[in-house]
Amino acid sequence: MVQSIDNHLTFTLNGKTVRPQEISPTLTLLEFLRQQGHIGTKEGCGDGDCGACTVAMIARGSDGQPHYQAVNSCLIPMGAVAGREIITVEGVSNGSLHPVQSAMVETGGSQCGYCTPGFVMSLFAAYYNRKLDDGCVEGNLCRCTGYLAIRRAAQQLIEAESEPDHFSEALDQAALSLSEFSYRGNQQQFYRPTQLAEVFELLQQYPDATFVAGATDLGLEMSHHRQTYPVLISLEAVTELHLLEVMPQFVEIGAAVPLSHIEENLRGIFPSLDEMLFWFAARQVRNRATMGGNIGTASPIGDLPPVLLALDAEVQLVSGLGSRWLPLVNFFKGYRQTDLQPGELIASVKISRSLTPTATRRLSQSYKIGKRGTDDISIVAAAFTIDLDVNHQIVHARLAYGGVAATPARAMGIEERLVGQPWTLETVRQLKPALQEAFTPLTDLRGSASYRKRLVANLFEKFFVEMSDTTSIQEMRG
Repeated sequence: MVQSIDNHLTFTLNGKTVRPQEISPTLTLLEFLRQQGHIGTKEGCGDGDCGACTVAMIARGSDGQPHYQAVNSCLIPMGAVAGREIITVEGVSNGSLHPVQSAMVETGGSQCGYCTPGFVMSLFAAYYNRKLDDGCVEGNLCRCTGYLAIRRAAQQLIEAESEPDHFSEALDQAALSLSEFSYRGNQQQFYRPTQLAEVFELLQQYPDATFVAGATDLGLEMSHHRQTYPVLISLEAVTELHLLEVMPQFVEIGAAVPLSHIEENLRGIFPSLDEMLFWFAARQVRNRATMGGNIGTASPIGDLPPVLLALDAEVQLVSGLGSRWLPLVNFFKGYRQTDLQPGELIASVKISRSLTPTATRRLSQSYKIGKRGTDDISIVAAAFTIDLDVNHQIVHARLAYGGVAATPARAMGIEERLVGQPWTLETVRQLKPALQEAFTPLTDLRGSASYRKRLVANLFEKFFVEMSDTTSIQEMRG
């Protein structure tokens, strides 16, 4: 039974308990911090691209242990911070500079200083997680230093021996389980149940409620468009949605598992998923974003759906009446429209690890074309899976794309024509003209329709060329 609703929420900010009352649950953490005088945390883009608003949050890592995670405060609604421990740039020093701050000073990692708090917090999280690689600041932008000084700061931290301090001690004492929570503020209600049964109970009371998990997509509506929602139901703490099961025949991923956990725990199983997760936004976003959310928004430019379509993934849809499995290819019905029925939600995604029965080799890879490396919206995303028999004949083909139609889609006509053909450059080039006309993409600021059409065909040829190099073929044997 969902507990009675309250008018305050409690969390820890820089080691002190905070209990704000009567604030909107959709107010972003960034806005709250700045309203309270914590102005070291900056607002840049407001959509998770620049990293100026980065703070650290104690959360469960992919190994199940507490870790500091860098997150974008501009995308986190206040309802989601209940029971959390948050550290901002004002909280990292304790009478003297933190080693991260000292390294930035000594290497000249700051010029104008606007982006510096975000870099410090990303490096802070990486410092305690011992992940001081280039990826730890991939979600932070700087227009002054050219990054070389910041990279030197990270290298200096790698070479230095870290000593236990009160931050590392806080990790040892951190409580990871998010408790059930309900809150009302500014005529809005926020619920965080911990069991699916509670979710369905809430849906009976509030059938028009909006689901939220990592809030990396919904957070944009709150940050940019100042959208408010009468009732929000957070799925972040629902136990059943955190399944991550690796079996010989399949992998099943709970809808609320953060992408950073998937990235760590499934690495090496599906090459195309590994590749797309690498290019999926930045670490701050992957620490919050979920697979269920990326599918459920039904965005035509979502990064993961093409990969999952190419791998013939299925989604488990659950409601108070039961559950059903649906091939992902049948899930998307139109622009931002899905097969979800009233009262249903995505519980998990299942991906088979088995080859087509007559196949001896699987080739699989994905590609993302965007204007800025890891942290940008796709112009075109593509994922391919080709199963070959002992004679190098194609026995199974999946060509999936994002950014070229109203939904993520497969080039089914081309797939059918590929089956039975030899896996050769001649086969690929013969089908390129038809593949180029398989979709009718739009022209927008990111790219023209003709450019997208050429990418659709050229990416498949690129896939062939890369897979034909015996040193780069990634196989998945049955």
